[in-house]
Amino acid sequence: MPLWNSRFRKPLAERALRFSSSIETDKRLYNEDIDGSKAHVRMLVKQRIIPAADGRAILRGLEAIRREIASGKLKMDWRKEDIHTIIEERLVERIGERGKRLHTARSRNDQVALDERLYLRKEIEAVCAAIRSLQKSLLRQAEKHAGTIVPGYTHLQRAQPIVLAHHLLAYLSMFERDVERFRDCARRVNRSPLGAAAFAGTSLPIDRQAVARSLGFDGIIENSIDAVSDRDVLIEFISVCAITMMHLSRLAEEIVLWCTTEFGAAHMDDAYATGSSLMPQKKNPDMAELMRGKTGRVYGDLVALLTVMKALPLAYNRDMQEDKPALFDAADTARESLLVAAELVAHLRLNGRGVEAKQAEDYSHATDIVEYVVQKGVPFRTAHRIVGMLVAYCIAKGRSINSLSAREVRRFSRHLDPAFLASLTPALSVRRKQSAGSTSPREVQRQLRRWKRYLQKKGGRQVFS
Repeated sequence: MPLWNSRFRKPLAERALRFSSSIETDKRLYNEDIDGSKAHVRMLVKQRIIPAADGRAILRGLEAIRREIASGKLKMDWRKEDIHTIIEERLVERIGERGKRLHTARSRNDQVALDERLYLRKEIEAVCAAIRSLQKSLLRQAEKHAGTIVPGYTHLQRAQPIVLAHHLLAYLSMFERDVERFRDCARRVNRSPLGAAAFAGTSLPIDRQAVARSLGFDGIIENSIDAVSDRDVLIEFISVCAITMMHLSRLAEEIVLWCTTEFGAAHMDDAYATGSSLMPQKKNPDMAELMRGKTGRVYGDLVALLTVMKALPLAYNRDMQEDKPALFDAADTARESLLVAAELVAHLRLNGRGVEAKQAEDYSHATDIVEYVVQKGVPFRTAHRIVGMLVAYCIAKGRSINSLSAREVRRFSRHLDPAFLASLTPALSVRRKQSAGSTSPREVQRQLRRWKRYLQKKGGRQVFS
């Protein structure tokens, strides 16, 4: 019999029961549900709300049920409506009337809100650990390519020469901000809603703070209505998952491009690629493509939960049962995508050979010439126009800049040094950079050292400690 069926004369219609059952989704919260129930029972005993002997029997029963669920012996019957009902009814079956004391001073409203926060704490740790794995893979690749010079792009057009390690380090910074966002979210997650009961609290002398401390929370959610009626921390978590997936999708797209024959910049390990059912020569970067595709899935989870919550009056509404599919899917998708990405990147073979010679033909060091002219005292806009005319001339003639004669160079400006233009290479271009955080080899080495120290020192740090 459902936990709420005390006053009803008819059972729920079978179609309605099937429609409203959430057991197939929320059964994965059984550990969190049992952990929260045990903390609640200990508090009830300490406050002398239930007898100590009954409390001990309930605690033993809950642990036995945990083992039954973990081993698969306890059937997840959809007719039982949700995981809370299954556990409580099984407890009564095992220990009799004493099991009926478990739900004292508690509602499924604050119970599920607690379970979700306990779940979120675990998932934030897991997703952050997956991000760290990917960052370490990126760092190892960056260390291998601290001297590899490749074209840097804007608008997917060659722009300026850069060190390949510098490009990879940009992703470390992006993912680090994602970790920071998860850690910031964790502060708001780590408040206990238990004891809010249905929404108005309880007349029984419970100790909410004691339960919160025993479960490792920083405190309680003060307002009992707020404690059960909002899901903003779930929305925030999924939002951070969506931002992380956006960053991952950008990396995946670049890997897809790099692995094309046209780019020829990377080779994907066979273990992370697939072939074609028709074309035997194909090697498709499917894992990277799936990361792009799954990003949209996480965006959908975010929009789904925002839509569920957008017009709900206070306090709890059954609509909120629909929060868990979005939460679980976003967490699973983000975590698994990051772990696959960490392995894929670790086994990726990046190719920088021959790129420097190609860059000599693409005018990507034109900005260096502009800055050289600026150092001669010429205003930037004037220098930009001079070099723009020089590049246009070279394009029209089908010439490279460093192939021009001194006479041709002087035609554009007396501030242009033919010897400098002839010596300008992608390697010289990156060495000339002086600004902090630039692509100069010196700055890249500094960034590499900093990231290595940081990941060694902070990489294993837990969010909740």
